[in-house]
Amino acid sequence: MDQSQQTLSQEQKALEINLNDKIYGTFAEIGAGQEVARIFFQVGAAAGTIAKTMSAYDKTYSDEIYGKQESGRYVCRPRLENMLDHEYGLMVERLQEERIGTKFFVFADTVAAINYQKTIKGQGWLGIRFQLHPDAPANDLILHAKMLDNDNKLQQEAIGMLGVNMIYGAYFYSHDPEKLVQSMLDGLHGRIEVDMMTLTGPDFEDLDQRLFSLFLVKNELTDVAMFDQNGQMVHPSNHFYKKHLMIVRGHYRPPTKVTLDVFDASFKQFCSNPDIKEENARLIPEITLENLLVDGKLDYNDFLMRAEMLNSLGKMVIISNCNNHQRLINYLSDFKIKNLGLVIGARELNHIIHEKYMLNQDGRLLVAFGELFNRNITIHVYPAYDDNGNLMNAENLPVPKGITFLYKHLLDCHQIIPVTDYDKELLKIQPNVLIQKLLSGDHDWGVESVPEPVLKVIEGMENLVSA
Repeated sequence: MDQSQQTLSQEQKALEINLNDKIYGTFAEIGAGQEVARIFFQVGAAAGTIAKTMSAYDKTYSDEIYGKQESGRYVCRPRLENMLDHEYGLMVERLQEERIGTKFFVFADTVAAINYQKTIKGQGWLGIRFQLHPDAPANDLILHAKMLDNDNKLQQEAIGMLGVNMIYGAYFYSHDPEKLVQSMLDGLHGRIEVDMMTLTGPDFEDLDQRLFSLFLVKNELTDVAMFDQNGQMVHPSNHFYKKHLMIVRGHYRPPTKVTLDVFDASFKQFCSNPDIKEENARLIPEITLENLLVDGKLDYNDFLMRAEMLNSLGKMVIISNCNNHQRLINYLSDFKIKNLGLVIGARELNHIIHEKYMLNQDGRLLVAFGELFNRNITIHVYPAYDDNGNLMNAENLPVPKGITFLYKHLLDCHQIIPVTDYDKELLKIQPNVLIQKLLSGDHDWGVESVPEPVLKVIEGMENLVSA
């Protein structure tokens, strides 16, 4: 095998950095031991890399050094950023004049590893602030990781390996963001999940941060990633935890006026539930990897176009690898969502029901439907025309005869809810036809069918940053 194609071990990576006399920095680690620094010490020549290591485990000490956390949470991004700010400031203040030509860095992490009772699963925030050029402004690589090992010692080991991957990646793979993402799991496949990652700073001003959500999901570091309406990647827990959440899955190629009607009519119906307060509810569009494929291929520019159009509508966006809804529901269960609403088109629901019916005629039919329709989940069905031009909705869906009674029960219990307050005139809009005309250069492609913000994005599409 070509050496360039081999995956370096963490020891090899750490030694290569230790032997580079231009890379020098501080390690500040809280919560799972000083596992990252330990690897650099063990491989030898650490004096060439490590200016200082520290770990402020006691909260009083930690607050005195890095400032008190108003939220009371210490395993969080603000604490990590405070650590990076403090330690990097000291680094520059004390060593900039002493080490001319050095590329400084600070690595920090704040981690909660699995506890003895296993009530804490293990997760943490890790970051590195680093210079790519001496005397230049620094950049930040920040990520959130979930540890999958079921043992405290193994989780500590995994955090050490991940930290080495981050430091090595920051210096040697930052020119190739997707390779940087892929390298996070070197030696860690099946042990770590990375569900948020950003790379920002003066050396990366032209890098579209939304690509990281796609890279993480595509390369199987996580099933679900998310970016906000400003195009910045965010962690789902900040927006999902104990909230009321409505997910709208679609292609969004492009979002049209019927898309807005789906959002508005479905969310209004969702919030009509007396148990839901609208200020504590969120509607978020979701795009699966499968829905991003065009002619079987994943086009990064096409993804950025869809992302830009949804952001123009003021929407946060979920990217997932959850082709079936059950996989998405399982992922969201960690966030203790109070009420979850899934918006599904009538044609899609018809397909899902027939598929479950055909695949579960061995006695598991009730179990299969029970997995999808549990007590805090509602399916909101937006109508559509069938292939014969007939209007299909939740109440006239042609379900298999074997489950007619079950389907009626789900309707009667309001777990399947017809979206009723919709604009019937908009149902004639066909996004597939619009995009085909648009790509063919047809000037009469249907500008009247898309919202004004989306139209502006389409008209300025040549200005989108290339992947």
